[in-house]
Amino acid sequence: QKGACHMSFTSIQRFLDDVLHLPISRGHLVKVVQKVSASLAAGYEELRVALPWQEVINIDETGHPENGDHLNTWGFHVPGKLGFTFFHIDPSRSAEVLKQFLGKTFAGVVGCDYAGAYRKFLDETDAVMQFCWAHLIRDVKFLTTLPDAVTARFGKKLLGKIRILFRVWHRRDTLPKERWQREAARARQAILKVVRRAPPRSEAQNIAQRFRDHGPYYFTFLERPGVEPTNNGMERQFRPLIIDRKITQGTRGEAGRRWCERIWTTLATCAQRGRRAFAYLCEAIEAYFRGQTRPPLLLALPP
Repeated sequence: QKGACHMSFTSIQRFLDDVLHLPISRGHLVKVVQKVSASLAAGYEELRVALPWQEVINIDETGHPENGDHLNTWGFHVPGKLGFTFFHIDPSRSAEVLKQFLGKTFAGVVGCDYAGAYRKFLDETDAVMQFCWAHLIRDVKFLTTLPDAVTARFGKKLLGKIRILFRVWHRRDTLPKERWQREAARARQAILKVVRRAPPRSEAQNIAQRFRDHGPYYFTFLERPGVEPTNNGMERQFRPLIIDRKITQGTRGEAGRRWCERIWTTLATCAQRGRRAFAYLCEAIEAYFRGQTRPPLLLALPP
């Protein structure tokens, strides 16, 4: 009720009293939730330790309110049914958070937007980036709305070349490998050719500068299987958190932050791996009270 249904302690208290005839104080409910949080700590730590060893991770961040302060919820999403999703709430939005969880020697692929933290992480580590095309396309579409006819035409032409690239990409499983590689290379070069002729207006030059500085990292998905061209996989994982943020108005302190991180991580990972979250919660809580080893979250696969 508290983690998945976004219910307040008052609503849970009223439900238990009205439906189950269990009069329980809000303070006791808070203690119960904290015990559940403690039971999930081992599974949460299991995923944290696994993060630096992943080949592909999609990462994003969103705001998190706490007593008037603006914190950040970081999301790390390893795609696939054998992957997992990990959340961390932090005051910082810098590359130091990425170093903390991935390490300075991380050599996998990071799918992300073009924010400065990711570019700094790229400069200071061995990571490979896949910058999100969905974010880029939104910026290119903005060019088509500008009153400057030259810039608008540039935006429309660039959008056309991007559409060709993605038509080729969607045919990757139906074309012979060598033919697909040739067509993908042509589509890539066509985009770069248009970008090199960007008009002088600042909005167009900003797009061109991205490709001059980090062009290869927009095309990683053409070269590495399993890498998606957008960061939509991680952004979808944020939807339950955003609902929770609107209803609860965030957390009040350290204990609340740890609870949110652990329950959000557990719910998202169980859903991703096809495991029933309630069943896992019951196993984790029972093991906690019996002093037994907590059930693994990363290795928990459906029967």
